[in-house]
Amino acid sequence: MVMDFTQGTGQEKLNRAKKMILWFAIISLFMMFAGLISAYIVSSKRKDWLTDFDIPSLFLVSTAIILVSSLTMHLAWTGLKSGKRSVASLMLGVTFVLGIGFIVCQFLGFQELINNNLYLTGPASNVRTSYIYVIAFLHILHVIAGLVVLLVLIYNHFKQKYENGQTLGFEQGVTFWHFLDILWLLLISFFYFV
Repeated sequence: MVMDFTQGTGQEKLNRAKKMILWFAIISLFMMFAGLISAYIVSSKRKDWLTDFDIPSLFLVSTAIILVSSLTMHLAWTGLKSGKRSVASLMLGVTFVLGIGFIVCQFLGFQELINNNLYLTGPASNVRTSYIYVIAFLHILHVIAGLVVLLVLIYNHFKQKYENGQTLGFEQGVTFWHFLDILWLLLISFFYFV
């Protein structure tokens, strides 16, 4: 069966357009990181590539934090859908705090690299660690965008804008947050195993 996107009310068409915009943004972000990972792989053939290297332990801690944040975001969504406003409010707040915790651990992981004399640029830098700095920092920027989205969700939830089935904005916020979590899992797995 072929879906006709020209059918439906104006609101249904607008909602479909908003969903498509989010998915185009997600695909674009994924392609950007895929390009960086491709460059990382090509650069790994260089003679000056650092082979004796361990991922900062705090990157692994931040991975656990972002996994838990994905769970709390899911609980916020299910709380909202089931009419449990207090659960949704609590889980949104916990997700926000976990998002901040993720960013803090990332910067502490950068400090761990610096403590091991592995810098982003300069004579003490290495191509491998420079890629890790850049890719992780770009992900942090997107997590900051996710925190802004969370603040909007919290505000709109407080103002009861997600009542009567009008949950598209919340649903899109959940989708974006889960994307950020999955993206980080892919990135850290790549850094750890490749």
